[in-house]
Amino acid sequence: MKAILMTTAGSPDVLALQNIDKPELPSAHHLRVKLAAAGINPLDTKLRAKPIYYPNSLPAILGCDGAGIVEKTGSAVTRFKEGDAVYFCNGGLGGNQGDEPGCYAEYTTLHEEYCAASPANISLQDSAALPLVLITAWEALVERANLQPGQTILIHGGAGGVGHIAVQLARHLGARVAVTVGDDKKEGLAQGLEAEKIIRYKEEDFVVDAVDWSGNQGVDVVFDTVGGETFLRSFNAARIGGKIVTLLSTPMSLEDAQLARLRNLSLCYELMATPQVMKLHEERIRQRKILEQGAQLIEAGKLGVLVSYALPLKDAAEAHRLIEKGGVSGKIILTME
Repeated sequence: MKAILMTTAGSPDVLALQNIDKPELPSAHHLRVKLAAAGINPLDTKLRAKPIYYPNSLPAILGCDGAGIVEKTGSAVTRFKEGDAVYFCNGGLGGNQGDEPGCYAEYTTLHEEYCAASPANISLQDSAALPLVLITAWEALVERANLQPGQTILIHGGAGGVGHIAVQLARHLGARVAVTVGDDKKEGLAQGLEAEKIIRYKEEDFVVDAVDWSGNQGVDVVFDTVGGETFLRSFNAARIGGKIVTLLSTPMSLEDAQLARLRNLSLCYELMATPQVMKLHEERIRQRKILEQGAQLIEAGKLGVLVSYALPLKDAAEAHRLIEKGGVSGKIILTME
């Protein structure tokens, strides 16, 4: 089969198309999936530049998001049969093949408990763009923030991969949504997603605008997909006793920590890769159930995904360059012939 192998850490040029053997089923509970597409995430580019989790385990196939058709099942599999369409977030964290190969390939394997039936009303290729961002947004808003109907939320990067899913999910939960965006195109996307308040962060002070929009109280929840100064300045955009959920690890000074304490803020971190990294089987099943609930929302017309670029598998390096350049709305996918 064809696969993109990462043979060493470095620039996008370390990603090379090669012919390798199809992966064998690691256990009787595994599936082999013929992939239709793989989703590209910023996590992939970070692991390519610096293999965090498996630094001494190369070559590797990156890409944890995938969707395709079940081609082979283990003898103990009960949840799926050959020919079923599935989508999932699995593997691709930089380890070599084993039982967690990534999705930048024509085939991959995974445990039957870690994948869900793909949404019936969108293409398999589009389904591949969803898993990581859907799980991330769900865990952040539902499980970390406990977002409630009528609450106000500020979503940084509201037109990005995670952001545009979070806007839709927040609205589904009955929250009032404000977003930050950087240009006309992203503002148009946010308008299409029916965000109530759109803040052009390059031209406006998001703290002032968010506080004003929320009746001079500050928002109930800030969802930070940016980090750095954006995360730290968000302390003053949240109401007293509010919540801030961030996807990034941002150093805080003593002054920053004292401000968060003075405002009685709840600071939460969201890393959806934790169950896979720490091999938490039950937690991975919980994440699969998020994908099942997400598929129901998609089929009900309450959630959608924007795929801005669909590139062939051989162009994985170009996909990484686009991510690292920044400014991409929605998602990028790699498609298999």
